[in-house]
Amino acid sequence: MTMLLADLCKQLRINGVYEYIREYQPDNHELENHIAMALQTELDKRQIKRQMRALRIAGFPTKKRFEDLDTNLLPQDGREAIPVLKSLTFLKEHRNIILIGNSGTGKTHVAIATGVLACEQNYRVSFRTAAALINEMVEARSLNRLSLYLRQFKKIDLLIIDELGYVTFDLVGAELLFQLLATRYEMMSTIITSNLAFSDWVRVFHDKTLTAAILDRVTHQALILNMNGKSFRRNRLEQSL
Repeated sequence: MTMLLADLCKQLRINGVYEYIREYQPDNHELENHIAMALQTELDKRQIKRQMRALRIAGFPTKKRFEDLDTNLLPQDGREAIPVLKSLTFLKEHRNIILIGNSGTGKTHVAIATGVLACEQNYRVSFRTAAALINEMVEARSLNRLSLYLRQFKKIDLLIIDELGYVTFDLVGAELLFQLLATRYEMMSTIITSNLAFSDWVRVFHDKTLTAAILDRVTHQALILNMNGKSFRRNRLEQSL
């Protein structure tokens, strides 16, 4: 119990409590037990508060979890990748995840579920649609705050960029996205969901050289999942009828 109490005091940064017990109550095991239980309760409450704050800051449109996912309806790549995503090892390896497939096949659900789990494991996560992300960067640039805006993403362990391909961007927007991805390259992880094959990304960014540079950054050592298949939502609708 002494080691447990010492560890709890260290985690809560209240070493004075442990020193008091050791000096003035060295053989009072009952007191030690009560204090350890109280400190564990406080630690648990702080952990829950951190998780709730992380989930709020992440900006998820909805809270989706792996437990809510019917993996039998996912395309094969998505189904087989679930254990890897749940392990969050790609975050430690600073690898990206790219989910490519037609609409409704579970890409966003998988991305958000991974992000929620990462928040619960004390990783810093941020969720943006591709359109919202680029609009924010354009606005920050117009206010001469782009450097400050980009700097905040250096602190984000996992950036989720959803729906890349649904909206096209001008050259300025494409350059800003490249700049953001370059600042995170091989240092932090990014999840991207897209309805377009890589060969079609030039339709979003319009410039072949820039598109190639973006692809080079995001696909290097990335886990690329083919999420093409029958609409996930349509499958669930048909099963309910």
